[in-house]
Amino acid sequence: MQDLKKYNLPVPRYTSYPTVPFWEPESFTIDAYQKTLQSAFWESSKEVSLYIHLPFCESLCTYCACNTRITKNHQVEGPYIDHLLKEWELYLEMLPEKPLIREIHLGGGTPTFFAPENLDRLLSGIISRASLSKEFEMSFEGHPANTTVEHLQTLYDIGFDRVSFGIQDFDLNVQKLINRMQSFEQVKFITEKAREIGYTSVNYDVVYGLPGQTQESVQNTLNQIITLKPERIAYYSYAHVPALRPAQKSYEAYLPDGGNKWDFMQLGKNAFLDAGYAEIGMDHYVLPGDELLVAREEGELHRNFMGYTPFTSKLLVGLGVSSISDSWSGFAQNEKSIPKYYDFLDRGQLPIIKGHIHTKQDLFFRKHILNLMCDFETTWHESEFMEHCVALDYKLLDQLQNEGLVTYNETGMKVTSEGRKVIRVICTALDARMASTSRTPQFSKAV
Repeated sequence: MQDLKKYNLPVPRYTSYPTVPFWEPESFTIDAYQKTLQSAFWESSKEVSLYIHLPFCESLCTYCACNTRITKNHQVEGPYIDHLLKEWELYLEMLPEKPLIREIHLGGGTPTFFAPENLDRLLSGIISRASLSKEFEMSFEGHPANTTVEHLQTLYDIGFDRVSFGIQDFDLNVQKLINRMQSFEQVKFITEKAREIGYTSVNYDVVYGLPGQTQESVQNTLNQIITLKPERIAYYSYAHVPALRPAQKSYEAYLPDGGNKWDFMQLGKNAFLDAGYAEIGMDHYVLPGDELLVAREEGELHRNFMGYTPFTSKLLVGLGVSSISDSWSGFAQNEKSIPKYYDFLDRGQLPIIKGHIHTKQDLFFRKHILNLMCDFETTWHESEFMEHCVALDYKLLDQLQNEGLVTYNETGMKVTSEGRKVIRVICTALDARMASTSRTPQFSKAV
């Protein structure tokens, strides 16, 4: 087995293509975006996926790179919900007909910062202005330390049957360093309650490469997680970007080195596979029979700003501060500041501050990067290849092929088993936007 540590480079996570730093906001207009939105609406048979960003947290988890607002003042809940509903109303005015909601995901921040009755008001307001698809899915992110049985029951009664709990690590020393406290007992309790109520899928987010982690502590966390048997596990590499998140500087002396992170990655993979989980994409593990596994086997696995999904969403509308909407042919991102977000909506305007309309070449590379991230292989027509191949990074591709990490030719590309460990790096060989600029945006390392 060769040493892949030379590929531990700062690269995008490819939840989108082009990635945000390479968008062209100067050529973006709301009118152009509305046209792509309406086109995607018809292409998706009027189905819309919704991501709703709820940014509030009572305390700062120092490892987190999400857009959050720290406060203990719960009076902020009402005004924020009012403005989310205003934003949804503006989108409904842009759509040609009443939409079918295919998916709702509540992310954050901490969605369970909001009182159950306020979440009910928000979601009832969203759903009452649309219809639900026959195969709708609803999920939310919960903090194990503040998710209550009432939260679970309220959301279940609305239609939620999937929940994702941010575990990160069970080691007390690690939890103190990242200011994220929840005990194994709390996680066990809320997981069991979710299942008693009727939730069919519980996901755990787990992070390796955190400050204070050791092989022993990571292994202990993995063992505890496996005893609870969550249906899904997202096992992420910690993203260290102190220039963007200054709080991360507080524990830099305690971060494991790159070599340890590679070991932690392998520890997790071995533990989950040995426990009967199947590997999905680059960082997900699921139990047999899971929808993601079925979708992968049937070639339907998809990836977007919300992660891996079992179906392709041509139209994703993001509501709330910093949310990103995706019409397949274009992206649009909301204002990140809550006061400015409110100001847009109080003036009757969508709070979009930047976006990108895809070129033909963007759509070509988007499709094939997505295929690699989901299936580790992709095929293209030779005519397409000849049209866009000039943008490929042949030096990197040849190096990867010579080292047995990929195979490629004029009809497609396939990632080998060993190459899957550096899939983010491999995708950069198809990143024409990155190759065409000398700018060096901030990205986290591949592992």
